[in-house]
Amino acid sequence: MSGPQINAGEIADWPILKIDYLTDQDKVAALLPPGIEPGAEPHVQLAIYQVAVPNVPEYGVFMTVDADYRGTEGVYTLGYGIDQESAIFISRDMNGQPKYPCDIDFYRFQDAVSARCTHQGYTFIEFEGEAGEVLPQRENHVEYEWWIKVLRAVGGAEKAYDFPPHVVQVKSTYATKAEVAVEGTVALLDSPWDPIASLLPVRDYQGARLWWPEFLGREITLEGALDPEAYWPFVDTISGSRWPGFMGGPKPA
Repeated sequence: MSGPQINAGEIADWPILKIDYLTDQDKVAALLPPGIEPGAEPHVQLAIYQVAVPNVPEYGVFMTVDADYRGTEGVYTLGYGIDQESAIFISRDMNGQPKYPCDIDFYRFQDAVSARCTHQGYTFIEFEGEAGEVLPQRENHVEYEWWIKVLRAVGGAEKAYDFPPHVVQVKSTYATKAEVAVEGTVALLDSPWDPIASLLPVRDYQGARLWWPEFLGREITLEGALDPEAYWPFVDTISGSRWPGFMGGPKPA
């Protein structure tokens, strides 16, 4: 078995399953509100995890696409599906973090790695693989993530806000304890609640890995405003995510 070993039953120091693929550039551009630009490549990142938040297990998946804001390279987050209800609403209200309820199965048995993400009865991501070679040690690095904080006006008046859309910058600094390649396959499945299969289809699968991060720092700051009128088509989303929706749910068929 490769990677760090932990005490039986320990919830700290689990690895994050990172899955990477390329999709269509126009698909990425369609999901980004005006003011946030597509990155150099239509790169999609899936991360499936179990972390202690604050001291109890939180299983989750987060889905991002490469995106730039004011010339800074980063990722735009479409959703954090998590199984810990207590963290969902405060995160969205305080920071604009797009969290919503999701059921996650994620485990490793010896070198077999398995993950499944389900929301409203629909499984939308499945992964099966085998842990393989230890990857070369990577240097400490900084990641930028973009969220949107916005509040529509009470009563739902057209194009009216109590707090207009602003970008929230999340600057995270990481070291890497270990990283292990995973040979496997990812399946994106049709779901009206998490339409990743239709809105970000896999065009070039780039692999998966188990990553043991060390969190060195995180800064969450309110950045610039987005054009409120141009943002209006993006205001309706599914649940707490940034998937395009209709009154909090999937768009009618």
